[in-house]
Amino acid sequence: MPKSAPASSTAAQLSVTPSNFSFGTVLVGKSKSLPGVLSATNADVTVSSASWNGQGYALSGISFPATVPAGQTLPFTVTFTPQVAGASTGSLDFVSNASNLVGAEALTGTGSQSSQYSVSLSWDPSTSPVVGYNVYRGTHSGGPYQRLNPSPQPATSYADATVQSGVTYFYVATAVAPDLVESRHSNETSAVIP
Repeated sequence: MPKSAPASSTAAQLSVTPSNFSFGTVLVGKSKSLPGVLSATNADVTVSSASWNGQGYALSGISFPATVPAGQTLPFTVTFTPQVAGASTGSLDFVSNASNLVGAEALTGTGSQSSQYSVSLSWDPSTSPVVGYNVYRGTHSGGPYQRLNPSPQPATSYADATVQSGVTYFYVATAVAPDLVESRHSNETSAVIP
């Protein structure tokens, strides 16, 4: 014999944690997953389906219909796999027999194009005795710069393969004397990555 719910404030309630999923920046073709949890209070909640939209988003770890027992939780996973570079927004909505309306969860993420570019640098050798050269890079003309090579390198050329699309980089080099004293920065050169 089915039990009838008492006419009080014990109607089933459903909550979703977190209320929004922020994936940050993900390389195009790669995936990032974030965990989520459905929680039921007062009574068992039957979640009949979920709908989601937005470029590159998918829901997994839960099959429908799913029952969330009162006072317990049901985990699920949202995965973002961007196919194109740029910001992508979406939403996730659960349909259930809960008395409350959960509302759509916000999905946000940005696809980033991995760069197939590198910057080739070369310079004239120092006229003074040196043990090698240091190469520095910054994103603003005039610095600040960060050193790219861990120790002075003997060659008068350097390839920077750690550049990102859409960024302009500024480079300087220094000569390192046998006593490890560095010269002043060379003239600055810049590279615009498409």
